[in-house]
Amino acid sequence: MKKNILFLCTGNSCRSILAEVILNHVGKERFKAYSAGSFPTGKVNPDSLSVLEKHGLPITGLSSQSWHDFSNINFDLVITVCDNAAGEVCPLYLGKAIKAHWGIADPDKVVGENRESAFEKAFKQMELRIDKMLKLDELTQENLNQIGNTTP
Repeated sequence: MKKNILFLCTGNSCRSILAEVILNHVGKERFKAYSAGSFPTGKVNPDSLSVLEKHGLPITGLSSQSWHDFSNINFDLVITVCDNAAGEVCPLYLGKAIKAHWGIADPDKVVGENRESAFEKAFKQMELRIDKMLKLDELTQENLNQIGNTTP
């Protein structure tokens, strides 16, 4: 049986979207990934869509949604992906799921010529962490939080 995983952030337009798409692509046999925000922006960031397309991943049907939209799903795992180090407030999920934190800097905060590389960096960080998660023998809060300290 597939495990339901929710990637949670504040705006659900960049990092959580990247995580949802990557995991649904590489882990589709074991996981069904969703993404949501505590205060969704209402639209997926176009630069997130560009980096996903660049890596040959599907972008159809993606949307910025509230975590309330998934109240009917029992999640096995909830991973927050906002960056506490930058002073972002990560939403607190109150369900019974295993909870972990994988802070990644918000690429949408980068302006100018480094913006594309910021989205690429966020993608690579998420891809690496998901790859490590797929290799775990046991999904525990401790194991998942350790992955959150991994950088490419």
